[in-house]
Amino acid sequence: MRLKIGLTGGIGSGKSTVANLFYSLYQIPLIDADVISHQLVQPKQPALLLIQKQFGLSIINPNGSLNRNKLRDIIFSDPDKKKQLEDILHPQVYQKMQSTFDSIDSPYSLLSIPLLMETEQYSFVDRILVIDCPVETQIERVKRRDELSNERILSIIASQVSRQHRLNHADDIISNTKSPNELAEHVKKLHNQYLNLAKNR
Repeated sequence: MRLKIGLTGGIGSGKSTVANLFYSLYQIPLIDADVISHQLVQPKQPALLLIQKQFGLSIINPNGSLNRNKLRDIIFSDPDKKKQLEDILHPQVYQKMQSTFDSIDSPYSLLSIPLLMETEQYSFVDRILVIDCPVETQIERVKRRDELSNERILSIIASQVSRQHRLNHADDIISNTKSPNELAEHVKKLHNQYLNLAKNR
């Protein structure tokens, strides 16, 4: 029986680093909710038309693409608007993740879902793997990667569930503050564990 491993963690925790290790070392496929949601809002896609209808033309660039910065500003200043966006996107994202999973032949797959706990879709996966690091490390990484202000990064962190909540709901935890060798060793242990679980289901 193939397993769905829900890969999650706060912004800047290092989910991609860990997913890349699973793939480069063991060819374990990754189904990424962020990548799917980007595909769903490409010009002329049904989801983008629904978002435009909900939020108005101001969130569409002249070339027909989504103005992500504009939309981000709208939803981070209004929880109701954020919920409206999630109601449009999340069902479609989960549907696409499921159909992709069904088409993959692998003992287990990683499903990267940054908002797994915020959307409380625990039953969508078989196990939850949380990538953890201190908040200070998150801020530093996101600043380097996205060039956002401290204030914006902290507001994103505040909009997600707390670090403790994630750890409490995790089946497995990788602390992403270790050396690359230690990280690879931890991934190896989990890989073997997941293979056994898949085999014995």
